[in-house]
Amino acid sequence: MFTGLIREIAEVKNFNGTTLSIKSSYIPKLGDSIAINGACLTVTELFSKGFSVELAHESQSVLATEHLKGKVHIEPAMQLGDRIEGHMVQGHIDCTGKLISIKPQRNGVDFHIELPLDFMPLVIAKGSIAVDGVSLTINDVSEKSFRLTIIDHTMKNTLFHTYKEGRRVNIETDMFARYIQSMFKSKKSLTWDEVDSITALY
Repeated sequence: MFTGLIREIAEVKNFNGTTLSIKSSYIPKLGDSIAINGACLTVTELFSKGFSVELAHESQSVLATEHLKGKVHIEPAMQLGDRIEGHMVQGHIDCTGKLISIKPQRNGVDFHIELPLDFMPLVIAKGSIAVDGVSLTINDVSEKSFRLTIIDHTMKNTLFHTYKEGRRVNIETDMFARYIQSMFKSKKSLTWDEVDSITALY
């Protein structure tokens, strides 16, 4: 489990399609979970000033692997007792989105991201979403896309300042939205007791 707060901008040492080697000041333990651009991966090797993780076929098919070069976001998994300062992030990427518009504003930058239509019901205004592992708040939602405003602090401390229109980004929707969608899909109707149980999750 993660919070969506990037702990370090690390550097890709090598990626051969399955093994990803990262140079970083943070050194995990063998077998640890670590989020790379938002994807939860397992540390399989340690070396001087870095570590390696493995990408299964499923991960390769879902992630924007073309960006596993140069700089990447990393976040170690939460420890019991840590503060949750972003939102609950699992590191399970749902899909990739496409940056269709980047517009500077007075006190931030608006990013418009287009998603596959199947995932749009999981995106709600003022809800949470993780983009390349960064916990963000959705400003508003249209039929095929949503808008975020990235504040200056986030721009400076993540890779968002390097992003260009047309870039693919890793998307993890809010896990509570996924659970609720699953509950509704499995039932033709809900009782009021069941509705109360769902709202109690929040």
